[in-house]
Formats: sequence, structure tokens, C-alpha cells
Amino acid sequence: MAAPFPSSLDFIGHNMPSRIECEIHDLVIEGRLPEEINGTWFHLVPDPQFPPLLGEDVYISGDGMIRAFRFESGRIHFRQRYIQTERWKLERAAGRALYGLYRNPFTDDPSVRGKGRGVANTTPIFHGGRLLALKEDSRAWELDPRTLETLGEFDYNGKLRSQTMTAHPRLDPETGELYFFGYEAGGLATRDVAYCVANRDGELVREDWFQVPYCSLMHDFIVTKEHAVFPVFPVTCDLERLKAGGSHWAWDPSKETWFGVMPRDGKVSDMRWFRAPPCFVFHFLNGYTEGSRVHVDACYSDVPAFAFIREAGGLHIGPDRIRGQLVRWTFDLSKPGDRVEETPLGPPGDMPRVADKDLMVDYEIGYYMNYNPEFGPPINTGPANVGFNAVTRIELKTGKLTTLPVGATNTAQEHVHIASKQPGHEGYLAFIVDRHDENQAEVWVVEAQHLDRGPIARAKIPLRLRCGVHGNWVPAEAL
Repeated sequence: MAAPFPSSLDFIGHNMPSRIECEIHDLVIEGRLPEEINGTWFHLVPDPQFPPLLGEDVYISGDGMIRAFRFESGRIHFRQRYIQTERWKLERAAGRALYGLYRNPFTDDPSVRGKGRGVANTTPIFHGGRLLALKEDSRAWELDPRTLETLGEFDYNGKLRSQTMTAHPRLDPETGELYFFGYEAGGLATRDVAYCVANRDGELVREDWFQVPYCSLMHDFIVTKEHAVFPVFPVTCDLERLKAGGSHWAWDPSKETWFGVMPRDGKVSDMRWFRAPPCFVFHFLNGYTEGSRVHVDACYSDVPAFAFIREAGGLHIGPDRIRGQLVRWTFDLSKPGDRVEETPLGPPGDMPRVADKDLMVDYEIGYYMNYNPEFGPPINTGPANVGFNAVTRIELKTGKLTTLPVGATNTAQEHVHIASKQPGHEGYLAFIVDRHDENQAEVWVVEAQHLDRGPIARAKIPLRLRCGVHGNWVPAEAL
């Protein structure tokens, strides 16, 4: 390799690129894995194959690596492969990085100007019989769900006009419909948003465009049985800044937060806009409609968690100064005005999840990840440079919390929920625990209702797993 990786937080310690493609059959398991758990947990991680072209870049710019943990009759098999996007192939052929700063094509090597920049490194979803790898600055890439082979870029057979597809589609478990959107749908720094629906067979049946108040980082959104909610937070893009070689995103607290609320099956022209003070949310827990009131539960913070976004906007603070909590925002469509009701629900955290059966409807239980200094000192891992050291279960109606620390020298990656076939059973959570003192990893499986009892099974992975972003569980019968 012509040059080493940078010595910045995004590339050292546990954040060192792994670049390992492998297959491990039949992981060693301590404890007992319930035989009713049969399916595959797909997980995506940014893992750059070459040092950055310009000497520095951010964690979430890395090439997409797809992981698959196949649970089968009390055993777990592991496979990890690069997603061979156009960008990955061009750089592999050149033997070096060719693309410049995160989401800034004006900083690319001239040889790849106009070529695809997508790295497919954020969220894997399985819908309509297809496994798709998503990154919100581009379209999806389709993969073989068994071999993880890259099949090609996916645009719904040429029907999708949007240049982008969100990393957080919303599935209606009752109808099988997939609701998604693309921001900057018309190109860099545009205010265009495309609202899309694919039916249960994976066919695109809707794509309607509208414009948001300003170009914003719209990582996630919420869909209920009756409404769709589009958030616009003051992390903004400026075309002139990009042309000057600057950051795609910058925190701009001079702007308000906006929420567009529309009937989910209505017209985008029916959008009603609400306003709130500047803040940021990467991920929403869930949402539902109650008469004229639309409730949205979110992992809120007063400023963005990513340092490069704060610093591009002139805010230089450490993560210890960020304030947040789990909140409920309510939009009352029966009342005039544009203000949002806010109700605190729980302590801060991120990577929230509910059982699939609870999506889009009133619900009682949620799960999310936390960092708690009482459980150990901060450990550098992942894009925010502070790893989670606990998993929390919250009962929304009572506020009761149950928390599982993962160890003072360990961190946890995002969990998935796995449904149980046993009547009255709340299901399971599975997540990667990084053992920093051993430079190895484990998969922990816990009973969701009994987090405090710890893992019922721990699958040993004899290598370091770079911190991933998102994952999803696919039951064996769906595959």
C-alpha cells in the first residue's frame, strides 16, 4: 500500500479499517441458542479498502461491507464481503483511492468525475425478494442474500427517478408495503424530496416530489398507518461550499427545525409544516396516529453527534457537552398554528428499535443503545467516536427502564429484534459486543423482556469487527 491510513480518530484503534472478507462456519457458542431462532441477520459497515485520497476523510465514507449472521438450528454461521459498487471496482483497479471528501464530487480525481460515488454502507433491507444495501446519497445496490455477491445498482427496473434513496425505509408489516424517500433527489444541494412506495412484491407504485424549506440532512423519517412525517433539521448543504472543496454538511443553528406532516396515502400538496427550535435527530423509534394527533418518538440531541458536522458549522465542543433525551413530538392536526408539543420519555441514546409488529401503531415497548459513564470510560469506536456500553428497554406507558451494561472494556453495536413463536414471549435482541481488551467480538443474544438477566448465548468471533451502522433480521421462511 502506497500510504498508511490517517492517525485521526476515524482510523485508529478499533476504528482501524479491517478490509477482511471471510467466512466462518459454525461459531463457538457459550450458552444455548434457542432453536426457534432461524434466519439471517444482515449488517452493514463502512470499511475503506484504501487510505483517503486527500489524506483525511470521515468514518461514514468507507466502502460498504455486508455481514451475514445465519442462525440455523441452534448454530450461527458468519460471512463478510465487500459490496462491489462502481466506486469500489474503479479504486480496486487503480490500486488507490480516487474519490475525495465525503459527498463532495468536486474533490474527486479527474478520472472518476461523473462516475458513481455510492458506497452502499449504511442499511441492508430485504423486500420483495431482494436484498438491498442502502446509502442515502445514492440508489440501492442489490446483493445475493445467500452468497452476498453484488448483483448491481437497483432502480426499480428504471422506474425510480430520484437520484437517492433513504437509508431508513419504513415497512408496513400488515400490507408489506415499503415507504421510502430520497432527499437531494434532483442532485447536489437541491431541496427536492421524492416520496416513494413499493408494494409487497417490490414494485415501485408511487413517486411524488416536493421541496423542503432548505437542503437538510434527512437521515430518517416516520410513517404511521395514516401519516408520513418528514423532518428537516438545521444540518445544511451549500453548493458553493462544495465547489470550494468544503464539507457537504454543516450545523446551522440560525435555522429552525421543520416537520412536514401529510396523509400517508394523500397528495404531497396536502403537506402541513410545523416548526421547532434547532436540534437534531438521526433515528426515530416509532410513530403512530391517534385521532387528529400524530406522535413521533425520537432520539433527540441539541446538536449533531458527528464532530465533523459541528465543526463545519463553527461549533467546537466535545461529545460530553451534547445534551439529549428520548422524546415524543406530537403534531395536532385539529389545531391551528405550527408549533410542536414535546414530551420527555427517557434518557438519551440512539439506534432505537421496536418489534416489527409494533411498527406504525400505538405500542408499549422500545429498545435503544446508550453510553453511560457509570459503566466505564468512553471508548473510541464508530462514527461518533464514543461507543455504546449499554442496551436499554423502555416501557413507554410507565417509563420503566431496564438496562444491560456490556462491560467496562466492551462496546455494543446496533441490535436487532427477533420475534418469537412462543405465545406471550417478547422475542430476542441480538447485537455485536466488541471486546476491546481481546481485539475480538461476540454476538450476544438476550431475551428482550429480561435484559437484566444478560445473554442466554454468546457466539465467539475470532477477529475484530469494525463498528457497523445498521442491520435487519430476515426470518428463514422469508428467504
